[in-house]
Amino acid sequence: MARTLRLALAQINPTVGDIAGNTAKILEYLERAREAQADLVAFPEMATTGYPPEDLLFKTSFLTENVGAMEKIAAAAKGITAVIGYVNILSHDRGPEDMGIPIANAAALAHDGRVVDTYHKIFLPNYGVFDEQRYFQRGSVCPVYRVEGVSIGVNICEDIWYPVGPTTVQCRAGAELIVNINASPFQAGKRAFREDMIAQRAVDHGLTVAYVNTVGGQDELVFDGGSIIYDSAGELLARGPSFEEALIVTDLEFQDAPASRKQGPAGVTSAAVAAVGTPKAMTVSGPGTASKTPLPGKTIADAINGPEEVYRALVMGTGDYLRKSGFSKALVGLSGGVDSALTAVVAVDALGKENVVGITMPSRYSSQGSIGDSETLAKNLGMELWEVPIEPAHRAFEDMLKDRFKATDPNVAEENVQARVRGNVLMTVSNKFGWIVLTTGNKSEMAMGYATLYGDMAGGFAVLKDVPKTKVYELCRWRNGQGQAFGTRDGVIPASIIDKPPSAELRDDQLDSDSLPPYEVLDPVVQAYVEDDLSYQDMVDQGMDPQVVRQVMAAVDRNEYKRRQAAPGVKITHRAFGKDRRLPIVNRYRQHSGG
Repeated sequence: MARTLRLALAQINPTVGDIAGNTAKILEYLERAREAQADLVAFPEMATTGYPPEDLLFKTSFLTENVGAMEKIAAAAKGITAVIGYVNILSHDRGPEDMGIPIANAAALAHDGRVVDTYHKIFLPNYGVFDEQRYFQRGSVCPVYRVEGVSIGVNICEDIWYPVGPTTVQCRAGAELIVNINASPFQAGKRAFREDMIAQRAVDHGLTVAYVNTVGGQDELVFDGGSIIYDSAGELLARGPSFEEALIVTDLEFQDAPASRKQGPAGVTSAAVAAVGTPKAMTVSGPGTASKTPLPGKTIADAINGPEEVYRALVMGTGDYLRKSGFSKALVGLSGGVDSALTAVVAVDALGKENVVGITMPSRYSSQGSIGDSETLAKNLGMELWEVPIEPAHRAFEDMLKDRFKATDPNVAEENVQARVRGNVLMTVSNKFGWIVLTTGNKSEMAMGYATLYGDMAGGFAVLKDVPKTKVYELCRWRNGQGQAFGTRDGVIPASIIDKPPSAELRDDQLDSDSLPPYEVLDPVVQAYVEDDLSYQDMVDQGMDPQVVRQVMAAVDRNEYKRRQAAPGVKITHRAFGKDRRLPIVNRYRQHSGG
C-alpha cells in the first residue's frame, strides 16, 4: 500500500527586521495550507526575522521577539504540522567581549499548537555574502520525524549542498522525505545548477527531497524562490514560480515496502556519516485518516533562464529595495545612453510609471539625438520627464575656478564638473520630494573607475552595479521584445539608444572607446580578474590581450576607494562588488603582470 502526505511549501517574501509583518504573512500562509488540507507546511530559513539579519543578531530584544513570533506561529499550527525557520536562543549568557549570546540558525517543528522539536543548522556558510560563523553555533543532531506515517528529515539550506551531510545521516535513520528550508540568493544560472544538485541528492539517497526557498529583495541580494520537489528517481514533482510568492501544494506517495533503500552516495563510509552529526528519531503524529479532495495535478512552474531571469532579478531587487526602505518614487537621470535607459525601464517595471521621474540635464556637449532619445524613451514608458539644463551651473563653476586653473590644460576635472552638477541636481530634487535617486553605472564602469565620484555615482541604489556593459545591451534587446508582458509596446527602448556608440558626452566627440577597450573585449577580462580571480598569466594563457589585461588589473586595483563609496545594487553574478569581494582600500599588493 502507498501512504500519501500532502506537503505545502510556503515561498514567501519576508522583510528583515519586520518580525510582526513576517509573522502575519506566515500565519496567512499557514491558514492557506490548512485550507488546502496539507499535512505539513514548510516555511523558509529564518522566516521570522528575514535573511540575512546581520548584526541585528547581536540585539537581545531582536532575538527574543523572533522566538516569541515562532511560538505564536507554533500555537496556531493546529491540525497541521509546520516547519518554521527562526533563530533559536541557546543561552542567555553573553559570549566573550560582548559578542552576543549563543544562538543557532534553526527550524522548529510544530504540531497541534506546540513546538515538538528544533533542528539546528549544521553547515554554516562563511563565503561570498555569507557570515554565518560570525553569529551561529553549529548543530550536531540530525532528527527524523514520523509525521502522518511518513519519516521526514528536516535540515537547512547549506546542509543539502554537501554530498555527505545531514541528509545522509537522516537517510540511514530511515527518512523517506527531506524537507530543506532555504534563503538561497539568486545569481545567473544558479537555478539550473540548484535543481540538478537537489535531483542528485534525491537519487543518491533514494528518497524525496523538498526544497523551499524564500523570495524577494534584501539590500543587494535577491532571492528567486523556485521551490522544488524531486523524487528518488530524480523526477521533478513540483516547481514554484521564480520571483513570486506562492504556496506549492503537492501530494507525495510513499510505498510501505520500498524495493531497496540507499544509504547515501556510493562509497560513503560510516565514519564520514558519523562525522556530520548524530541521528534522532521521534513520532510526531500517527497516520492520517481524514479523506482529502484529490489535487488536480502537478504544480510545475516554467523554468526561466538567460536574460529573463537576470531582468526579473533586477526588477524584484529594485522594487523591494525601495518598498522595504519606505520610498514611494524613484528619480533617474536620463542621458540618452543605454545604461540610463535600462535603469528607467527596470524602475518603471518595478514601481509603475507613475512612480518614476526622469530628468534630462543637457550640457553644451549633449547631442540633440541624446536629448530626443530620452524624450522618446519617457514617452514610450509613459513616465514623467523633466528637463533641467546644466549650462548655467557649468559656466558658474568654470568662472569660480578660473583663477586657480589658469595656465593649466583642461582635463578630467573640467569634464567631471558636468557629472557633479548633474549629481547635485538629482540629489537636490531627491531631498526636496523624498524620492530616491537610482544611479545608472554598470559593472564594467565600476570595475574600471569610469565613473565620477559625487557625480553619476551619487544616489541611493545602483540598479546595474553588477551588470556588465555587454549584458546591458543583451537585456535591452530582450526587454524590447517583451513589451506586452510588461504593459508596454515592443521596442520601448529606442533603437537609436542601443545602436549609438557609448559616450559620456563630457567633451566634444567623446566616446567610451577613447579610454576603454571595446566592451566585448573588456568584459571577459573583468570577469576573469574580478569574479574568477585569475592571474595575469592565466588570462594571457586563455588568449586575452596582455595590454588589456594589464589595464584592467591596474584600474580595478586602483579604484577600490571609489567602489567603497558606491550605492548598493542588485547582485546577479558569482561575485559582485560589495560583500562578495572585500579588499582593503589601502593595499600595495600588485600581481606580477609582465610589465
